[in-house]
Amino acid sequence: MRKIKEYLIEKLLFSSVLITVGVTLGIIAVLGFEAFRFFNEVSIVEFFTDTQWTPLFTDKHYGILPLLSGTLLTSFIAIAVALPLGLSIGIYLSEYAPKKFRKTIKPLLELLAAVPTVVYGFFALIVVTPFLQGFIPNLSSFNSLSAGIVMGIMIIPFISSLSEDALHAVPYALREASYGMGATKLQTAFKVVVPAASSGIIVSIILAISRAIGETMIVAIAAGQQPRFTLDPTVPVETITAYIVQVSLGDVQHGSVEYRTIFAAGITLFVFTFLLNTYSYSIRKKYQQRYE
Repeated sequence: MRKIKEYLIEKLLFSSVLITVGVTLGIIAVLGFEAFRFFNEVSIVEFFTDTQWTPLFTDKHYGILPLLSGTLLTSFIAIAVALPLGLSIGIYLSEYAPKKFRKTIKPLLELLAAVPTVVYGFFALIVVTPFLQGFIPNLSSFNSLSAGIVMGIMIIPFISSLSEDALHAVPYALREASYGMGATKLQTAFKVVVPAASSGIIVSIILAISRAIGETMIVAIAAGQQPRFTLDPTVPVETITAYIVQVSLGDVQHGSVEYRTIFAAGITLFVFTFLLNTYSYSIRKKYQQRYE
């Protein structure tokens, strides 16, 4: 009976793996097939070099650069907000906070990740943008700055929680050795513990970047839907995910070149995030080998 249970559990786990891999391969197949049909009608060189994205207009241009610039701009602002705050929170919880405070505040921080992103989007549009307009008079009602700031608030738990876990996993013997050499708590935290946990910290940052790149509702609501090849955070922009939402609403005829643009944009986003995740894995292995 025991062997039968173990056999069933093993097969159940194996089936879960197959389902996950199968879904991933299915997504890649659909994106790849539709993107291939798109690139049969649109030059791939134009797709990656043209600075105009107007597939839904009379004068059609299929340059992905405006969507990429909007995606990267909002993601950069988000990381600029989340990285110092998230890492500082992680270091404080791991090295300075009392255990009771850590056990209480960490779940509360992780609640930020549970807030629906549409709520963050309206918060950016109704609260953050008017607040910023008091300091930046020429700030548009839709802009990448407020969207990026709120995205940064949203991904703080990704950096703080994962970084804290990595820092907390560092053997206490390293801290004691540092204290024995006369180092202060601050020196130990930043010169011993942080480098030892650097693989986990870097992975948390890259995962947060991937989360920011794939965000949809915040940028769709607060950043606007104007594809613009710019690095100016005060003007409306459009990201890849926001464009996919725009076309998926049903106003574009299925099977048309305009409709297939979402698959070309989607596979571009997929490849970009896949490279980021692969890079994070290689960095993690590199630093693990260094500190073993």
